[in-house]
Amino acid sequence: MSDFPEFTVRVDQNPYLPAGGREMHAIVSVEARSSGGAGPAVDDGRAPAAEIIIIDTSGSMSYRGKMAAAKRAARAAVNVLRDGVHFAVVAGANRPRMIYPQGERLIRADETSRRSAVNAVGRLEAAGGTAIGSWLRLADRLFAGHDAAATGAVKHAILLTDGKNQHESDAELDAALRQCTGRFLCDARGVGTDWNVAELRKITSVLLGGFLDVPDPADLEADFLAMTRAAMSKQVADVTLRVWTPQQARLRFIKQMVPAVEDLTGRRVDSGPQTGDYPLGAWGDENREYHVAVEVQPGDVGRQMRAAWVKLVAGEHVLASGNVIAEWTDDEARSTRINGRVAHHTGQSELAEAIQQGLEARREGDEDTATARLGRAVVLAREVGNEQISGLLDKVVDVIDPAHGTVRLKRDVAKADEMSLDTRSVRTVRTRHGDEAGG
Repeated sequence: MSDFPEFTVRVDQNPYLPAGGREMHAIVSVEARSSGGAGPAVDDGRAPAAEIIIIDTSGSMSYRGKMAAAKRAARAAVNVLRDGVHFAVVAGANRPRMIYPQGERLIRADETSRRSAVNAVGRLEAAGGTAIGSWLRLADRLFAGHDAAATGAVKHAILLTDGKNQHESDAELDAALRQCTGRFLCDARGVGTDWNVAELRKITSVLLGGFLDVPDPADLEADFLAMTRAAMSKQVADVTLRVWTPQQARLRFIKQMVPAVEDLTGRRVDSGPQTGDYPLGAWGDENREYHVAVEVQPGDVGRQMRAAWVKLVAGEHVLASGNVIAEWTDDEARSTRINGRVAHHTGQSELAEAIQQGLEARREGDEDTATARLGRAVVLAREVGNEQISGLLDKVVDVIDPAHGTVRLKRDVAKADEMSLDTRSVRTVRTRHGDEAGG
């Protein structure tokens, strides 16, 4: 247990339900903090790690400086791998191939291997097509063959692409994702404007990672540095959110809200009587927030009950826990009070949906739906204080009345701006912990 960060759980909710009320909402905030701080770049109590860097080397990477930028980014990532981490660099095209080391294996990071990998990255050339499922399958074989595969290692991949998965069917990619689920984590980046937002969203959702757009290849290096440093900082490989609910209760949904909206409801694995486990991936020093909604059987006025019991679990260790409470009251002022953090995250979830629905309608030529949904997004972005999304919406619609969501679709929208809005629609902003109540 001494190697784990200290986990704390905070539950924000209004516990009061009116007579006959059934639905309870709560925000579960999880914070992990280690006592030793960041520490030196060596194996220092953090979980053992394995890292694979997958660079799209299809022919289109040769344009607009993308391959040169990808090489700089991959070299930067290799150079911040801490000693003792096992790693590989893979080139992705119609078929993936090992760039470093030679042969399908991982190699231990040290000064010599990092230098050799940097030199090998310099020889990358762009040619061929895109078959992302095959890239992920190779990564899975490499991780599976690694000695630390069964010892709690953080297994993480970085995937860079500039195009759609044109040389595989959707079924082939889905099969690869099924094979890789739960076996390693993957963060992805799309460079340029010819890749598919929905495709990378699906890949990183299944593999418990995040993705972003990088319209300007010059920004790749800083982005790869940030991703690799975050992976190197992880201290616990596999954390699970375990949720218990009473008999006859129903967990309506559980969504990650910070750092990004991700619906976890369908990932439940039953783990005991009335309990389900939801995978959260690897953790270092960080904060995440979850929206839990439970439907319970109504109780008598004055009765209090535990509507849900949440635990953070790693292996056999319970890292932290918290309770969601329900209490029935005939005091209307109590039962109608809206918890501010619940309201904030409800708004952020609706904001992500409104943007994605609006952009999809716009692509399909349904201007009425697109205008209505993107107008609603303008209102919600202001309400939750998401200034980045407000700025991106301004590039897609002309805002006539921001308070009422009256907008007009812009006729000429840069593809990069539309992709940025779509990509970042799920990235959320925090509330202050003091924000307890709303209207």
